[in-house]
Amino acid sequence: MSSKFKGKHFLTCQDWSKQELDTVFETASDLKQKFANETPTRYLQDKTLFMIFFEQSTRTRNSMEAGMTQLGGHAHDLTADKMQLSHGETPKDTAIILSRMGHGIASRNCFYGIGNEYLSEMAKNSTKPVMSLQDDIYHPFQGLADLMTIFEHLGKNTKNLKVTVSWAYADTHSKPLSVPQTQILLFPRFGIDVTVAHPKEFPLSKNIVEKAKKNAEEGGSSLKFTNDMDEAFEGAQVVIPKNWGGFGHYDVNEYLQNEDECKKEMKANLEKYKNWICDDKKIKLADKNVKLMHALPADRGNEVTDEILDDPNISIVFDEAENRLHTAKSIMSLTM
Repeated sequence: MSSKFKGKHFLTCQDWSKQELDTVFETASDLKQKFANETPTRYLQDKTLFMIFFEQSTRTRNSMEAGMTQLGGHAHDLTADKMQLSHGETPKDTAIILSRMGHGIASRNCFYGIGNEYLSEMAKNSTKPVMSLQDDIYHPFQGLADLMTIFEHLGKNTKNLKVTVSWAYADTHSKPLSVPQTQILLFPRFGIDVTVAHPKEFPLSKNIVEKAKKNAEEGGSSLKFTNDMDEAFEGAQVVIPKNWGGFGHYDVNEYLQNEDECKKEMKANLEKYKNWICDDKKIKLADKNVKLMHALPADRGNEVTDEILDDPNISIVFDEAENRLHTAKSIMSLTM
C-alpha cells in the first residue's frame, strides 16, 4: 500500500490531524469489510514488526500479531527478559538496531513517569515508524477502536453525542491513566460532548486535561468533570466505566521518589469507592438507548455488573475489541 503516512510514528492520536485520522478510519473500515469477505490484504508482504511488551496483553498483542499476518508480514513478540533490555540496553540503541532489521517497532511500556519517555526516545532514533501499544499517558490504538465503534453504532455525525467516561472500582491492579486520557483528548475533536466522573483522589493528569479542554474548544464540543457518578450518567448515550489509578494525584517526580508510599495511599483511597459500579441503577439514569463500552478486560462485579456487560442491547464491548484488529491493521498498512 503506497501511503503519504509511510514512516510516520503513532505515539498518540494527538500528533495526527483530524483529516489524517479520517483516512485511518476509512482504511480500517475497508480492511474490516475485506476481512469479513476473506479478501486477501497482503499490503505488507514479507515485512517485519518488532513488538516489545513490558506488560501483559491480550487484545493489543493479538490484534497486532494477527494483523501483521493478515497483511502478509510477520510480528516478533518480544519481552524485556528476551532482550538485552534486561541488561540495561537503552531505548536509543534498541531503536537504532531494530529499525535496521525490520520495518516497524511497536512497544507497550506503562510504567508511570517512564513509559512515554521510553517510546519517545525510541521514536527519535528509529528510521522506521514507532507505534505505542500503550504507555503511562496514551493508548492511541484503543482510542481509534473506541471511536470506530461509536461511528458504527451511533453514526459518523457525532456532534453533541453525550459520552460519559467514568472511574469505576476495581481491585486487580492500579491501572494506567492512558485509556481515559486518550478518550478525552480524541472524542472532543469529533464534536463529542464528554463528561468525566471520578473521585477527587483519582484525577487525570492536569496537563492532559488542559490539552483536552483546548481540543473541545477547537472541536466545538464540551468537556465537563464531576465527582458524582450518578450525575455523569444522566442522559448519557455512551458510558465507559473503567478503573484507573490515582497517579494524577501526584507530581511525577514525587511519585517516583515515594512510590511505595503513594501506592499504599492509592490503595487506601480505592477502598472508599466500592459503590462506583456500573449497574442497573446507573444505566437507568442514562439515555434509553445507551451503549456500554469498555477497553477490556473488565473487572466484572466491580467496574460493571455481568447483567450490563452481557446485555446485547447495551454492551458493544466485543465489537470494540474486534475493532482493535482493524484499526491496528490500518495504522500498520499506512505507516509501514
